[in-house]
Amino acid sequence: MRVYVPLTLPGLAEAYRTGELGSGPLTAYAVTPALREWYLSEDIEELEYAALNRAALASLRLLAADPDAVRRRVVVAADVPDGAATVDPDRGLDPAALGEVRVAVSVPLAKAAAVHVDGGDAEADVVAAAQALKAADEGDDDAQFVVDGAEDHDLLWYATQEIPNLVAPAA
Repeated sequence: MRVYVPLTLPGLAEAYRTGELGSGPLTAYAVTPALREWYLSEDIEELEYAALNRAALASLRLLAADPDAVRRRVVVAADVPDGAATVDPDRGLDPAALGEVRVAVSVPLAKAAAVHVDGGDAEADVVAAAQALKAADEGDDDAQFVVDGAEDHDLLWYATQEIPNLVAPAA
């Protein structure tokens, strides 16, 4: 099963150093039944893109909690065994948790298929979005507009062989 693990650049550097995305359980995003129903599509590429975007929002939350991290959202696409990722039935219908799964097993970095990272042109919008996130969560429409501004930037795709170059400044 393909999962999308939200990180920051320092988190990616740590994964590179240790060789694993996490020892489990960890939160990731995937194509879940609730995400399928919300997105109203059967196109797997569109659904995976939606799961990637949910993980990007979770990465933004990590950035908001870590003011020292480089202001770029990071998502690692990885493959885990079927059944290793489960949906919490209590959160499965929560709109804020669409696509959220718990991965119970260790996820070796070697299982990563790709890394998705904001380009430099997104940094100002990501900074603003991280600062506005709390107000957006409290229902502030102007703050939500700022958060959506970061979501307007597509994450760039990187091969796993490029991870050392991505984390060099963060390491």
